[in-house]
Amino acid sequence: MKTAEKLAAGWLLTLGFMFLSLSASAVMQKNDMQKEILPPWRPVTDFPDFRNQDFRNEPAITVLDNTALNGLIFGVPTSVLGVWLALGAYRESRQEKKAIKAQAKNQLQSTFYQMIQENNGRITLVSFAMQSQLPPATARQYLDEQAKLFNANFKVSEEGGISYDFYI
Repeated sequence: MKTAEKLAAGWLLTLGFMFLSLSASAVMQKNDMQKEILPPWRPVTDFPDFRNQDFRNEPAITVLDNTALNGLIFGVPTSVLGVWLALGAYRESRQEKKAIKAQAKNQLQSTFYQMIQENNGRITLVSFAMQSQLPPATARQYLDEQAKLFNANFKVSEEGGISYDFYI
């Protein structure tokens, strides 16, 4: 994933989240404003009846409606674009990793076949590890897999060295 794509996706997701949060906040404030507020309990003679009167703050409700709508108008496309960029960059990085793995596997296999051909089918663990630049445990695992695949024999010397005989 390229740095510019990461930054762009991050900024777009952040902006989209901020716009959508602003929209949700405006909707919650509007719902709170529209709840009926009852005066504290007092005898009916102290107050006129306020339940039939409308005390709504229409300009504030209009502002909140516009804020909620604008938050959605800007938040949804910004978030969708951020997700699209992030997913595209993620897929691209996955493909690059697969290509690198395949290239390493092909190079390892090429080294293996070249060593078999040069040494008339005999490969030692140490020489393969040195040639392929793998850790000894990984080289041994790879050679064991190839020995099973090609029905090769392996010999352990008195010093503890392992050699594999592949029949050409």
